[in-house]
Amino acid sequence: MRFHREPYLDLMTFGPSPRPMFVELFGPLVGLEEEWRAQGATEDEINLTAFDWDYVPIVDCGGHPLPRGPAPVTLEETAERRVQRDFLGRTLLLLKKTATHALPMDFPVQTMDDWRRVKPFYEFTPDRINWDEVAAARRAREEGALIRAYMPGAFDMPRDLMGEEVACLSYYEQPELMADIMATLRDTTRRVLEPISAALTIDQLSVHEDFAGKSGPLVGPAQIAEHFAPYYRAIWEPLAERGARLFQMDTDGNINAVIPALLDCGINCLYPMEPAAGMDAVEVRRTCGRKLAMLGGIDKHVLRGDRAAIRRELEYKLSTALRTGCALGLDHQIPNGTPLAHYRYYVDLGREILGLPPRDPTHRGWERMGM
Repeated sequence: MRFHREPYLDLMTFGPSPRPMFVELFGPLVGLEEEWRAQGATEDEINLTAFDWDYVPIVDCGGHPLPRGPAPVTLEETAERRVQRDFLGRTLLLLKKTATHALPMDFPVQTMDDWRRVKPFYEFTPDRINWDEVAAARRAREEGALIRAYMPGAFDMPRDLMGEEVACLSYYEQPELMADIMATLRDTTRRVLEPISAALTIDQLSVHEDFAGKSGPLVGPAQIAEHFAPYYRAIWEPLAERGARLFQMDTDGNINAVIPALLDCGINCLYPMEPAAGMDAVEVRRTCGRKLAMLGGIDKHVLRGDRAAIRRELEYKLSTALRTGCALGLDHQIPNGTPLAHYRYYVDLGREILGLPPRDPTHRGWERMGM
């Protein structure tokens, strides 16, 4: 079912909603499509439209605060891998059979001087605002689309520039470097979104961080308070004053220890809430109440188990506690090794538990809701 932006925003901010929302956030991992075809999947099942997932159409606002530069140059390409050099000088490696995103093999920034060399790629220029896209977003909003703005991540960007180890150490060893990066991101993002939000109501501010693993986050409450919070608030608060309702963070891993600090920054929606990393959406709802909405939260790995395991997971996660303020779905991409029959069972049982009508073969729809 396609949700209109207003019922979706009401659902995710704990207002009245016509019904719970059952979604597929990301789609299949590389290689799963071939597995499913061998098991007799239809093309509508491969592209997920056969499962009649709930979704809200999402349109970007027309502002581009992320770093910008020339397209990467390909250095090597085979059937298995692609090696490129990007505008920051990083070597990017894509393993085609197992990944959809290239990963940097080296990093351009170790010192303040290094940062000054690449800083122009992060600074404001007027062409970061595409007014034709803004006008198109305004029309889409009138037709029910959710309008989204991006901001660069407070940890995501330093990690892309320095790598995780140097970025983490720089909070202690080069605080002036981290402060200058944050100031640059804040200035550029504010100058991009300020004029747009005067002409177009932005519904959701999104930030990608991925700053945690199974053992916990790579930054603690002190770093979030010092470096994240001033930046986040400078972007979020003016948008909220102009009608934005969701400030959504995408991060994998176990972030239980820093959820209070993130709430203090203005974050009010988290995803994908990975159970394998120790995230329990039911428990987070118990502790955070209506301060925090969520997307995802259902353990993707149970789909490779048996039907009893799938039922246990759904009966727990699809409880009444999560039927508002949550778009319920798998916590990340559908993993390889997931039998098609188990995925069909998961979809149909989830709809049954939530009280949704059975899948209608005439209803086809899905849009990726994850960043």
